[in-house]
Amino acid sequence: MLTRNDKRNYFRMMVNCDVQMIVNDPESGRVLSGICRDLSATGMSVEMDEPLEMGLMLHVRLESTNTSLVPLDAHAKVVRCSAESEDIYLLGLLFIELN
Repeated sequence: MLTRNDKRNYFRMMVNCDVQMIVNDPESGRVLSGICRDLSATGMSVEMDEPLEMGLMLHVRLESTNTSLVPLDAHAKVVRCSAESEDIYLLGLLFIELN
């Protein structure tokens, strides 16, 4: 539930599922994997084993475990990257376009 101290406009759903990300760079085409920790209408947080630079554009795909729901397919931008421990990083991704 939102409180007056919470600046978020959308609720976050806590999730714990694999997410695939492709760097939007035709030369790189690098595929990354992570764990989606939470999801909202405007973005998601992803746990990874490597840091990513701010502003990096990604194509994000989150498969659904329910066959009646379509997978999440979006273009997103890295807006936050913080070290949670020595080898775990938490990314904040902002959705730019949902497909």
